[in-house]
Amino acid sequence: MRFETPSLKRLVQNLTHLTELVLNDVNMSSVSPNSFMNLSSSLTSLGLFYCGLKGRFPDNIFHLPNLQILRVDYNHNLTGSLPTYNWSTPLESLYLSGTEFPINLPYLISNLKSLKELYLSGCNFIGSSNPTFLSNLSQITSLDLSNNNFGGQFPWSLLNFEVLTFLDLSQNNFIGQLPEVTTNLTQIFSSNNSSNSQLVNMIPSNLEVLDLSNNLFNGTIPSWVYTIPSLRYLCLDSNQFTGHIGDFQHNSLVTLLLDNNNLSGPLPLSISKLVSLRYLSVSFNNLSGNVESKIFFKLENLQSLEMSNNPLLSLTSFTFATNILPKIISLYLSSSNITEIPHFLQTAEYIEELDLSNNQIKGNIPKWFLEVGKDSLSYLNLSYNSLTSVGHLPWKNLEYLDFRSNLLQGPLPVPPLGISFFSVSRNNITGQISSSFCNLGSIVYLDLSYNHLSNMIPPCFRNFSDNLIDLDLQNNNLNGTLPMKFAKGCRLRSLKLNGNQFEGSLPQSLVCCRKLEVLDFGKNKIKSTFPRWLETLPELRVLILRSNYFHGALGNPKTKSPFPNLRIIDLSQNEFHGHLPTNLFKYLKAMMNASVNKGKLKYMGDDYYQDSVTVAMKGFFIELVKIQSLFTTIDFSNNNFKGEIPKTIGELRSLKGLNFSHNNLSGHVPPSLGNLTNLEWLDLSSNKLTGEIPIQLVDITSLEILNLSKNYLFGQIPQGKQFNTFTNDSYNGNWGLCGFPMTKACGNDEGPPPPPSTIQEDDFKFENGFHWKVVLLGYGCGFVFGLVLGYLVFSSGKLKWLLNIVFGE
Repeated sequence: MRFETPSLKRLVQNLTHLTELVLNDVNMSSVSPNSFMNLSSSLTSLGLFYCGLKGRFPDNIFHLPNLQILRVDYNHNLTGSLPTYNWSTPLESLYLSGTEFPINLPYLISNLKSLKELYLSGCNFIGSSNPTFLSNLSQITSLDLSNNNFGGQFPWSLLNFEVLTFLDLSQNNFIGQLPEVTTNLTQIFSSNNSSNSQLVNMIPSNLEVLDLSNNLFNGTIPSWVYTIPSLRYLCLDSNQFTGHIGDFQHNSLVTLLLDNNNLSGPLPLSISKLVSLRYLSVSFNNLSGNVESKIFFKLENLQSLEMSNNPLLSLTSFTFATNILPKIISLYLSSSNITEIPHFLQTAEYIEELDLSNNQIKGNIPKWFLEVGKDSLSYLNLSYNSLTSVGHLPWKNLEYLDFRSNLLQGPLPVPPLGISFFSVSRNNITGQISSSFCNLGSIVYLDLSYNHLSNMIPPCFRNFSDNLIDLDLQNNNLNGTLPMKFAKGCRLRSLKLNGNQFEGSLPQSLVCCRKLEVLDFGKNKIKSTFPRWLETLPELRVLILRSNYFHGALGNPKTKSPFPNLRIIDLSQNEFHGHLPTNLFKYLKAMMNASVNKGKLKYMGDDYYQDSVTVAMKGFFIELVKIQSLFTTIDFSNNNFKGEIPKTIGELRSLKGLNFSHNNLSGHVPPSLGNLTNLEWLDLSSNKLTGEIPIQLVDITSLEILNLSKNYLFGQIPQGKQFNTFTNDSYNGNWGLCGFPMTKACGNDEGPPPPPSTIQEDDFKFENGFHWKVVLLGYGCGFVFGLVLGYLVFSSGKLKWLLNIVFGE
């Protein structure tokens, strides 16, 4: 249903004695909030939940003399102001969650004397918003302060546990332990450890919902939690609770979430009496002992069960049980040490989500399992097991299928047409990619990497799914040119084709993929000049073209702001020449921010798929299974670049690694490199650099690997900080260097070494291991012998006869 402003105004004006107006979930995105200006003074209840309202809500509504219930929650663009004086109202229920109202919480609590229900999830607080400063909450029966930034100890003593029915403090930063129950009056005292422990004078016997998830609560779960007779929803997940799970005294629970804590001990048998239970999660704890199947015999209503990642928990008897959990819809048993697919799934008619990843399931998938959830299964994760064969995939409505890191052999299985995520990465699959994959119109994530697929990509990939976000075909034996053509509006975020035999050039239609973040064409046979059109991609973060046949000069950028988000660029082991692109380094803005992320580490990718690439780090090729969003490196090694190292490199302050080795660079090492205070490895070896090592490099205290070998540097090696940890290997081949760690001491008569034109033996090293030194030793006799051989060959033409004489049969 949808309302327009004129029709709403007529409705409001004609209903002069209206007492209740409930328009929850009605689309009013085009309605002006002013349409509610003239509501009846008789109004007692106004419901405008999730209506798409935006703009300023009329102030006069808060002054309606009979208004008891006001719901405007989850109108995310709705704002306004609460009265700050002369606010006399009979309001009992106020829902402002998910709006932009500025809220002074202590003032609000102290002025609304009749308030019983207060819902302020995800709100915009001003003033003293810490609940510690709240006034008495004794009249409150329902309180929702979730999804805010509250912290510190929660003032449990302000709550009236006798009347409280709903408490949601989830997704905050509250700390400390939950209160214990005492028969005395409420009191607060300081315990021996620095946190405040609290006591409450009664069990909240009317509590129906207790949600404390996603906080920092610790200690054991107090015993009164297990004794609440009316409790239906208990959510304590994602905290730091310890100790054993207690015994439940009543059977009212519908939802029990205890995952992501530090709980230990066995799964209590008392769970078996929770006959109304629908959702149970104890994943990511330290539970131990044997899970007995009899716990689940009476849980006929259980729809979701999560017991993943409890390494000491034994599920053997549970997985071999039958005739349990008949209504199971979602089952997560990842990292649970199970060796077989649970037998009770044979009767799971409604199963939709199944995660058995990271276990020890071996061999072929049993035939009976191919009938499980044939029409209902939408999510199946069997990754990180030891499965060897899957055969035909019968599930019609499957959207997510993950077989990565198994031992699968044979041809590539074709998933159902409606699949959106499909991975068979890191198996032993052979053969070619079937043209049937071109019919996967809903595919969003496709990962066929690290197999033995061969032949060409099917030509129909030219018109592949417009929904595709991630395509990973790296480390196979695919060949030929790339048939893919990307249309305007392309959603592609990651394209990885590293480690194949692709030829030709990069498809220029990639310029249509404005959301592209990761592009990896390394280790192929691409023969082309540098694809300058890539610099226009605004979101590109990773560019790897290593080990191809790219050639020519990079030149200066053609756009005003090239590669604005680029953080990893690897052009090594190609045939690029000319000067390093000074103007390019000048515009790499994402590499200039040296700030360090002090919060939770972030990685490239999303909830379904996280990128992985192989980069050269500190002298080794290392696969980054997850790419930190702040990781930054430049590798232009093993090319034919010449000229000086641009001073502007010193502005890229977030760089972790810089490799210009094995080129023809000349001039001095720029002192500006000392500004790279986050640098962990620096390789400028095998060039023609001259001058002294800049003392400014000593300031790079994070530097672990330094390689300046095989250049023409001279003078004293800087001392102090990280430089005291480097060995001779960092400086070998620089005849003019002296001081620690070299054995050559520095003297007053030290001068510069011979000019770069002077021959060093390593400058003439053949790739097959021969040295010119060896050739020159045999030059004298070899020259004479060569003249004789040449005369005989060209005079008689009997080459075969001559070779037999010299080298034998």
